[in-house]
Amino acid sequence: MTHRRAAALMVLVTLLWSIAGVVTRHLDAARSFEVTFWRSLFNALTLAIVLSALQGRSLWSGVRHGGRLLWASAFCWAVMYTAFMVALTLTTVANVLITMALGPMVTALLSRFFLGQRLPARTWLAILVAGFGIAWMFGADAASVGLGSLVAAAVPLAGATNWILLQRAGQAGSQAPDLLPAVMLGGFISAAATFPLAWPLQASLHDLGWLALLGSLQLALPCLLVVHLSRVLPAPEIALLALLEVLFGVAWAWLGAGEQPAVHVLLGGGLVLAALAANEVWGLRRRAT
Repeated sequence: MTHRRAAALMVLVTLLWSIAGVVTRHLDAARSFEVTFWRSLFNALTLAIVLSALQGRSLWSGVRHGGRLLWASAFCWAVMYTAFMVALTLTTVANVLITMALGPMVTALLSRFFLGQRLPARTWLAILVAGFGIAWMFGADAASVGLGSLVAAAVPLAGATNWILLQRAGQAGSQAPDLLPAVMLGGFISAAATFPLAWPLQASLHDLGWLALLGSLQLALPCLLVVHLSRVLPAPEIALLALLEVLFGVAWAWLGAGEQPAVHVLLGGGLVLAALAANEVWGLRRRAT
């Protein structure tokens, strides 16, 4: 896969991820941990069906012999699935998104420390500019930091760790375990952890339809794609492109829930897009020369 195609698919991944907020606005009765439980369960079941069809018995053999790398990645996925949805019930969407904007910086630092990757100055600059743009977008809400923001901080930390694990697996080549099942295992772990807190279940059939959409289209498909893309795109670039989820999420909320963003949100979002575009275009030109 070419770098350009991988970057385009990563944009599609962020577009799918971004629909979570607007979909949850249309739920009738499901709340808090129940939303997380159903979303994670539908995600895990979808992946179990798809991966079983693709890999057959080798899927479950790979799970049994995957080792620490597989289960470490699965735990990271579980933390990301759970912390994101729980944080949304404890604080504003803006606070959650601001906290998630730390992802590229954390990923860059971890990749430098654990993988020895030297980041070009353009990537550092893009990270800083994009982070400033996110802070500008939601600066009016940044003062209300509390438990929700602390829970949300687990998302970029787990995400950065997971990207490093995926990169390390990619460097090991054929010696590394297949980490696609980790996406599925993370869903089962998240569902099992939140089920006691979600009981008694109150979701209506209407809610279950939306949550099935979240689990399959919003979570399972893009997470499978990002595991494949980690073999082409470096971890800091994946985390940087993932910031597009913030912009798409704002747009979905505007179009699907009538939440019109303020001027400073539009300006900050434009700054993020400019940083991402500049980093990608500059990188493509350097690889072409």
